[in-house]
Amino acid sequence: MLAASAAALPALLATAGCRSSDAFAGPDPLAGRPSLAPDVITLQAVIAAEQAMITLYRAAVDADLQATDRVRVLEGLLAQHREHLGQLQARLVLPPGSPSPSPSASPSASPSGSRGAVPARVTTARLRAAERASVTDLLRRLVTVEPALAQLFASIAASDATHVVALGG
Repeated sequence: MLAASAAALPALLATAGCRSSDAFAGPDPLAGRPSLAPDVITLQAVIAAEQAMITLYRAAVDADLQATDRVRVLEGLLAQHREHLGQLQARLVLPPGSPSPSPSASPSASPSGSRGAVPARVTTARLRAAERASVTDLLRRLVTVEPALAQLFASIAASDATHVVALGG
């Protein structure tokens, strides 16, 4: 009897002109896949920006083939950005079937503001500008996300600010 009544509920609601959300609190389970929460969308954008920053640093390291002091500094900063990316990705939970974030999906994906390919030689000035832009972007996002995510963003922004100093700016 219980199985029959549970199976008949959607038909009963449909004939009565009701939606399941009229009968139950919360999201409508019959309305299809819910949209992503704003924090998830923000986190995807920050992940894409961090991936772009890693690409920029990787290009800078690859272009400088000699084991110079500059390369050692850049490799250390690159390692920190990879740690940031790992922390960000660990907090991203997407429902099955959702598209994964891609660097081109976000307007803030390119830390320097340009959309083109990374040049063979990335200058220290460009890296400093990218780090400053990252700090600004992360701080701007603090007021729009939940406290735990804001704390992570603030921590990454503080790290990026120290990168500017490490790069000589």
